[in-house]
Amino acid sequence: MTPERARWVHLVVAAVAWFALVLQLVLVLQGGRVLDEVDPPGLVARIYRYFAYFTIQSNILVAVVSTMQSRDPTCGIRGWRVARVAALVGITVTALVHFFLLRPLLELDGLDWLCDKLLHMAVPLLAVAAWAWVGPRPRIALRDAAYALVWPVLWVAWTLAVGQVDGWVPYPFLDADEEGWAAVGITCTGVTILFLLLFTLYAWLDRRLRPAPR
Repeated sequence: MTPERARWVHLVVAAVAWFALVLQLVLVLQGGRVLDEVDPPGLVARIYRYFAYFTIQSNILVAVVSTMQSRDPTCGIRGWRVARVAALVGITVTALVHFFLLRPLLELDGLDWLCDKLLHMAVPLLAVAAWAWVGPRPRIALRDAAYALVWPVLWVAWTLAVGQVDGWVPYPFLDADEEGWAAVGITCTGVTILFLLLFTLYAWLDRRLRPAPR
C-alpha cells in the first residue's frame, strides 16, 4: 500500500465520520431523540449533551485524525501518535459498548436509525479496517497508550460529576441514582479493563503487522 493510496482510504473514513457527526448534530438541533429520551431538552442542553457522548467524541477523534492522515499518511509526531491510538481504541470501545450494553435499549427509525448505525457500526469498522490495511504502522508505543488513556478517564470523571449536579448522564449504566454506585463502579472498572486490554492489543499488533504504508 503506497502513501498515495493510503490517503484515499483515510479520506473515505473521514468523509463517513464527518457525515455521521453532522447528521447527528442536525437531528439533535431539530429535537431528535437521543437514546431513550422522549422530550428533548432546551437548545443549549441539547448541544452540550451531543458533545458529552463518548460516541460523539470518539467519532470526532476519528474524523480529525483521518482527515489529517489523508494529507500525511506517514505522520509520526508523538502528539499525533497519541491522538491516533486514542481514536482507534475509543472507536472500538464505542462499537463494543453499543453492541453489548446499549443496542437492546434503542428503538430508532428513519434518519435516527441511519445515524446510529453510522456512528456505532460503520465508522468503527472503517476506522479499524483502515488502520489494519494502511496503518500508519509501526507508530504505537506503550507511553503513547498511557497518554491516550487520560482522555477516557477524564471523560468518566467529568460525566459522573456533572451527573450529580444536573441528574443527566449520557448512558444509563452510568446513572448512579438508578443503578447504584456499586453497579456504576463495577461497570467503570470493566470498561477500564477493556481499554487497557485494547491499548495493549493494538500496541502488540502495531509491532507484529506489516509496516504500512510503504
